[in-house]
Amino acid sequence: MDGSLHRFKYRLAYVVRGECVLRYDNESGKGDHHHSGRTEKPYAFESVDQLLDDFLRDVARWKEK
Repeated sequence: MDGSLHRFKYRLAYVVRGECVLRYDNESGKGDHHHSGRTEKPYAFESVDQLLDDFLRDVARWKEK
């Protein structure tokens, strides 16, 4: 995977009323990162389980807004 140090390809998205408000992915050439609203930041991938935990935690936080 170009830009990632692991063999997994992923894209997790939380969509509200047709708009993607939260996304974790490892797009080719960009590596592991996440988007929150219009902000994009690097993501330190550790494992698939940790990825799911981090994504679900952020979804819960978004729902609290």
